[in-house]
Amino acid sequence: MIYDRFQQEAIDYINQGFSVIVSAPTGAGKTAIAEHIISTSIEKNIGVIYTAPIKALSNQKYRDFQKQFQDNIGILTGDVSLNAQAPVLIMTTEIFRNKILDEPQSLNQYSWVIFDEIHYIDNPQRGTVWEESLIFLPKHMNLLGLSATIPNIKQFAQWIESIHNKPVKIVIEEKRPVPLHFLYQSQNEVVDNINKVKRFGPGRSNKLYTLVDYLRQAEGLPCIYFVFGRRRAEDLAFEMHGFNFLNGKEKTQITAYYEELLERFDLKTDRTALDLYPLIQRGVAYHHAGMLPTLKEVIERLFTSRLLKVIFTTETFALGINMPSRSVIFDELRKFYGRYVRTLKTRDFYQMAGRAGRRGIDTEGFVYCRLNLQRIRLEEVKRIIFGKPEEVKSQLNTSYATILNLYEKYKDDLFKIYPLSLHYFQSRKNEQKEALRLIEAKLRLLKDWGYIDNETLTQKGYFAKNVYGYELILAELYDQQILEQLDEFGLGIIAVATVFEPRKNQRIPSSLSKSSRHIKRLCEEIYDKIKHKEEKFRIYPFSKLPYFHLSSGIEAWLRGTAFDKTLKFTDTDEGEVVRYFRMSVQILREINDAKISSYILKDKIKETIRVINRDVVDAEKQLREG
Repeated sequence: MIYDRFQQEAIDYINQGFSVIVSAPTGAGKTAIAEHIISTSIEKNIGVIYTAPIKALSNQKYRDFQKQFQDNIGILTGDVSLNAQAPVLIMTTEIFRNKILDEPQSLNQYSWVIFDEIHYIDNPQRGTVWEESLIFLPKHMNLLGLSATIPNIKQFAQWIESIHNKPVKIVIEEKRPVPLHFLYQSQNEVVDNINKVKRFGPGRSNKLYTLVDYLRQAEGLPCIYFVFGRRRAEDLAFEMHGFNFLNGKEKTQITAYYEELLERFDLKTDRTALDLYPLIQRGVAYHHAGMLPTLKEVIERLFTSRLLKVIFTTETFALGINMPSRSVIFDELRKFYGRYVRTLKTRDFYQMAGRAGRRGIDTEGFVYCRLNLQRIRLEEVKRIIFGKPEEVKSQLNTSYATILNLYEKYKDDLFKIYPLSLHYFQSRKNEQKEALRLIEAKLRLLKDWGYIDNETLTQKGYFAKNVYGYELILAELYDQQILEQLDEFGLGIIAVATVFEPRKNQRIPSSLSKSSRHIKRLCEEIYDKIKHKEEKFRIYPFSKLPYFHLSSGIEAWLRGTAFDKTLKFTDTDEGEVVRYFRMSVQILREINDAKISSYILKDKIKETIRVINRDVVDAEKQLREG
């Protein structure tokens, strides 16, 4: 195989036994470097772990690598465990971090870890998982970090070198193999230079029809249209009813392929799948997290078949999933970042824009930005597109479970670990002091509340160290023997309430069962105590409150109700329901894996998992049938 310059440079370092971090644009071909490690490691009988930030990407990598490397590939994501003893194991970064802290001996046979999308270390919600994984990386393991373009890659590598006392090589590629050409729709005109955009004019609104017509005439298909809202993705797709992008032969092919996939994934009666029919036959579809995972996979397969010409999708479609197109359209250049709407980060823009231009097919990729100059200033647009990508910043927020695991090993010496963090490496003195205070405050709370006694973890402490992210609420339920007393329905209600996050303005159904109301009241009493303790020790953000919006839904599902009928008990999107049911299976497995859990509790949990994890919720089934 002939490699690009940056691929060969990285492979040469790897062959010399160095850890490597690669910074290169989306679509540049970083996966080829990972494939080299996997193939040479299989030859040498060396184990490899491949971590990905989202389960959809883990699943896709499992399929892709399995085609190449057959039985040498396994996957472990919390709700999926297939061929878990394989020499090459794909997993979410959370699973890898948990293994390092809980069972480091299980990693002895693996010599390499590959962190896909390693810049995720600055994700506000989950970045701390990457940081902890890198701090505690076993000494015998080398790492390959694959990243979108990050300007402070040298600082990042220096940090890793400083804590592991071994060199980390960096490889930087700034050029894309397929260059991008930017175009703009403003006041319903499409121009190919930002300086031609009219700042003032009659105030005509942008029409989707105008842009798509332009795209079609410019031979810009297939096209990925990025939208920052699920309903908007669907609405825009249905606005396309006047267009037909397929000839008679293509229409026959896509209809037959769609019907075959719906049959395979048991979606022939799914309402959304039926709604999509007339769009699919015109070469149009939508794709977002509110859809069933199996239906999303069907749409992805149609897109890779090149029969789908326009797909309206949310940004998760850009994250590592290998779905290039000729053109990309941005519906707007502002999105919701956690608590507020702001202009896109340059790095996020290029993560999505990088899907334009198919290597080996297109000589350039086309990126269209729809601009409303009453909502965004032209200077901001220039900053997003032509500015420098943002530096990667630490988002360290050590969990109670991590502190308990570290305390078990190091006792009060765990405070010596904070200076090993990227947060310490990047921060000013006052930020370092506050981060250390927060770790100390969490440890004091754990001691004050009986998780640690006489420098030893109590039973409650041993339980809490297993359930990352939901430690206090579940450990208090365990300690008060509430978990032990619940039946399978109660355990399902607790699990799904623990993980559920309501959308803005979403209300709890008024018709909660007596059992759900009782459990809700118990959880609220415990949560009040948790919040009081965290306020006392000035710990923030507060632990997550359990939400009971899906209680009636999980009860129906546990009774054996069909999925379409279960949806009638909630206003949550069907894809989200599947996601939360799968997350509840994962949290139940963590409770089950706690050595301290009784056999009675374990037996009930196994039965709860068995009943929840069926049909469309069963992620393993989706992978096997796929």
